[in-house]
Amino acid sequence: MGPSDDVLTSIEICAGAGGQAIGLHGAGFKHLALVEIDPHASETLRGNIKSLKEWSWEREYCDVISGDVKDFSPIPPDGHRESDVKKAQKFLGKPLARGDLSLLAGGVPCPPFSHAGKQLGKDDERDLFPRIIELTEELLPKAVMIENVRGIKDAKFEEYRTYIVARLQGGWAKHPVTGIAEDFEGLGYEVCEWEVLEASDFGVPQLRPRAVLVAIRKDVLGNLKFVWPTATGSPKSVFAALDESMSARYAPYLEMGGDVAGLAQKCLNRWKGEAQKAENRKDFGIAPTLVGGSKKHGGADLGPSRAKAAWALLGVSGVGVANSHYESVKKKSQDRDLFREAGPMLTVEQAAIIQGFPANWKFSGGKTAQYRQVGNAFPPPVAAAVGKAIADVLRAARERDRRKPVPTDVLPGQVVSARTDSVDDRESAGV
Repeated sequence: MGPSDDVLTSIEICAGAGGQAIGLHGAGFKHLALVEIDPHASETLRGNIKSLKEWSWEREYCDVISGDVKDFSPIPPDGHRESDVKKAQKFLGKPLARGDLSLLAGGVPCPPFSHAGKQLGKDDERDLFPRIIELTEELLPKAVMIENVRGIKDAKFEEYRTYIVARLQGGWAKHPVTGIAEDFEGLGYEVCEWEVLEASDFGVPQLRPRAVLVAIRKDVLGNLKFVWPTATGSPKSVFAALDESMSARYAPYLEMGGDVAGLAQKCLNRWKGEAQKAENRKDFGIAPTLVGGSKKHGGADLGPSRAKAAWALLGVSGVGVANSHYESVKKKSQDRDLFREAGPMLTVEQAAIIQGFPANWKFSGGKTAQYRQVGNAFPPPVAAAVGKAIADVLRAARERDRRKPVPTDVLPGQVVSARTDSVDDRESAGV
C-alpha cells in the first residue's frame, strides 16, 4: 500500500466505539485518525484495529487518539507543534496538509438536542458543532458528514441549523453567540440537506432515527449530484436478529436436565412466542431506540419507562443488562439474566446485534461501560449507506477531473499557495 493507490481517506471525531467508523470502512474509506474522549471506547477501537484482519490498513496508518477533540490538532497552525495525525505520514509521504483529506466525519454529542434531555442546543457545553466547523476550515476535506439525533431538526433549532449551513456554504444567519445576523462567506461547500434516516430501513432491527448532514466541496461536486441512500429492504425483527443468540444462552441449562431444563425451556418458549407475535404488529417487531445513558446516572438499562414497555412487548426485560453468555454460567446468574417472569435481559453482545455491529467487534471495559458504548453508537449499516453515497460522488469527481485540466480558481478562505501546492500531493496520495 502506498500513496499512489486510489484511496479515500477519512478522519472521524467523537468516534465512540466505532459504529460510524465500521460503516465508513465498509463503504471504502480508510481512516487516518479516530478521535474519542472516552478511554473505554478508545481501547475498543485500538483493540479491534489491532486484532481484526480487515483493519490491517488502519493498523499501519491510523492514529487512535484518546482525548478531547477540542485539543485535536491535525494541522498545527504555527508549526511549533507536531501534528496529532502521525501514522498517516507513512502513507502520504509527508505531514497531512489542507485539502488532502477525503472525508471529515463525526457523530457529535446528542444530549444538547435530544428529546430525552433539556435540549439546550448551542448553550450546552457538549455542543461540538463549532469544533467540527473549525476542523472543516482547518482540513478543507472534500466532504463532511455530521450525525446527530432527530431532535436537531426541531423548529426550536432552525436558527442554529441555518447558522451551521451558512458557515459551510455561505449565506445569512444569526450568530448563535451575538444574535446578530451576518452574511457568512462560507467555506466553499454545498450542503446536501440535513436528512433524517431511520435505522430500520437499513437492516437494523431498531427504531433509531438519526439526522445526518452531508456537505461536499463545491469544486468537487461540480456538475455531480449527491443522492441520499434509500431503504435496503423490509425491516428486520428482533426475533430474527436474536433467535440464534437467545437459544445459545439457554442451551447450557437445557442440557442440565430436570427442573432447570424445564424452566429454561419454558422461558425460551415464552420469549420466542412474544417476539414472534410482535412481528405481526405495525412496527414489524423491531426494537425501540437503545439508550446508552450518561456517566452522571446509574447502571445501564434499556431506557425510560416507555422504552421498557416496548421491550416488554418483545418478551425482554429492560431493567438492566445481563451478564455475557459465559459469565452467566460462570457466576450462576441465570435467575437474574434469563429466568425472570418479565423475560430475559439482553447481553451487551445482543445489544450490539440490535445496533448493527458485526459479530467480531469486541468492546472494552466493564459491562456498563460496554453497554454505553453500544447504546450511544451510530448503527454501522446506516453509516455504511451514507458513506457509500459520499464515496460514489468522490470517485465520480475523481474520474471527471482526471479527464480535464486541474482548475486554477481558489475557494473562499483558501490561500493560493495552499491550493496549488497541494494539488500534486493530493493526486499522488490518491485522495
